[in-house]
Amino acid sequence: MTATGPAIRKAAAAVLAVGLSAALASCGSDDSGGGNGGDHAGHKGAPKLSVSGAYVSQPPMDDMAAGYLTVRNAGGGADELTSVTTPLASEVTLHTTKGNRMKQVSSLAVPADGRLELTSGGDHLMLTNLTHRPKVGERVGFTLHFATSDPIEIKVPVEPTTYRPKD
Repeated sequence: MTATGPAIRKAAAAVLAVGLSAALASCGSDDSGGGNGGDHAGHKGAPKLSVSGAYVSQPPMDDMAAGYLTVRNAGGGADELTSVTTPLASEVTLHTTKGNRMKQVSSLAVPADGRLELTSGGDHLMLTNLTHRPKVGERVGFTLHFATSDPIEIKVPVEPTTYRPKD
């Protein structure tokens, strides 16, 4: 039994998509992060963004990976994550997860005095058409683009597929 390269890649991509959906659904959401930083009425202002906890799971295949991070907003104005670029992938898409369904979206909200959490089992980044399969311990450059704030450049570690942050 032989199959051509494109047929194998399509089948493998379908298996990965099903596997990622199952993994994301089974991981659930760890909502131990608490509230969104308080309710300060009356002071609007510019967003003040910072990024923490970023990582990429080592992908089980050569052409897709998932990325996770937290964007904190200490400012009084909301913003939106509109895109992410990286030399690791020709395309990075933003996804929300409701129940066990992933949906691609054009942006993700970063609330004023709050945070956007991209987690396994929740909202996340999908990296497709990878330039290479990253190895555990490698660091990958990401540039986060926002609706109003300047881009933020970060270095993201590659963690084992089974990695779960302690946060």
